[in-house]
Amino acid sequence: MSYNRNPGTPELSQENARRRFLKNSLLLSAAGVSMGSLGFANLARAEPLNLKYPDPLVQALDESFLKYRIFNASVERLATGMRWAEGPTWIGDGRYVLLSDVPSNRIMRWDEITDTFSVYREQSNFANGLCRDRQGRLLACEGSTTATEGRRITRTEHSGKITVLADNFEGKRFNSPNDIVVKSDDSIWFTDPPFQADSNYEGHRVQTELPHGVYRVDAGTGQVTRVLDTIAGPNGLCFSPDEKLLYIVEGRSKPNRVVWAYTVNDDGTLGERRKHIEAQAYGALDGIKCDEDGNLWCGWGSSGALDAKPEELDGVMVFNPAGKPIGHIRLPERCANLCFGGTAGNRLFMASCHSLYAIYVNTRGATLV
Repeated sequence: MSYNRNPGTPELSQENARRRFLKNSLLLSAAGVSMGSLGFANLARAEPLNLKYPDPLVQALDESFLKYRIFNASVERLATGMRWAEGPTWIGDGRYVLLSDVPSNRIMRWDEITDTFSVYREQSNFANGLCRDRQGRLLACEGSTTATEGRRITRTEHSGKITVLADNFEGKRFNSPNDIVVKSDDSIWFTDPPFQADSNYEGHRVQTELPHGVYRVDAGTGQVTRVLDTIAGPNGLCFSPDEKLLYIVEGRSKPNRVVWAYTVNDDGTLGERRKHIEAQAYGALDGIKCDEDGNLWCGWGSSGALDAKPEELDGVMVFNPAGKPIGHIRLPERCANLCFGGTAGNRLFMASCHSLYAIYVNTRGATLV
């Protein structure tokens, strides 16, 4: 059927109005996508990965883990859109998490109050591990060089000024500072593997000058001391609740990755060590945190071996103080690092490849600064 109408007829006016509406809707949708991509606002909706309680992604490997599982708490994805998420730290007075998107050379911010995700710092010198000192200032492992800066430990003052705490040892540049922790005496401890010096993806390929090491920055004098240079690829590190032990991940040990427990001496040196955890079945340890009961919560994933099954490994593994696995929080992405936070200190934030995840648990971090 055909119609021969004048331009002013109701039928044609309605059709024009419909076309204008569709056109305007498409324009608004395109603008929203563009603005969301710039501001990350469309990537920051908390989404539970599973609607069932208890969450089947929170797996108890031992009955003792049930103490830490909250029956009606879900694993939630808070934000996504990163290339390699690392080094989360909780900023309690602002109620937000800072984390590194290492290949993108920036530090990101997820805000608990507004549920938004945004860029905190561009040109971060490919920052990796982050934490706060006991005065609430941000400490960063700047893992690679931008122009003449980077490969150093920095502190962001309350004014916003960046202070360099360490950028060399005995005149030689660090390899690529990776993870960082602060002791109650205000000393700063960090690992320095060559991970970001191997390619132009997470920084710039450089010729390293130092052995793989773990360092301590004295709070009073600022003196940098190398406390360890005998393990391959030192990665995540954290103290036990009483600070008598320092746990360090050996990221390039063979055949499996290992967590070593070192005795911490009163003079700031490390003493005897014992093997605390060995990652079996192609597991890969990364960042680690200790809770108030002495359990280790470990970023976990595949070692990359051809026979590995990442879908069975990815997430967070929990080990009791004796090194026994007691829990596995399964994620769709490998978890690189994690931190405790939230107003009660009982929210576990997990930086995992492209995304930031969280879950409430029935414990707190051993130290919550």
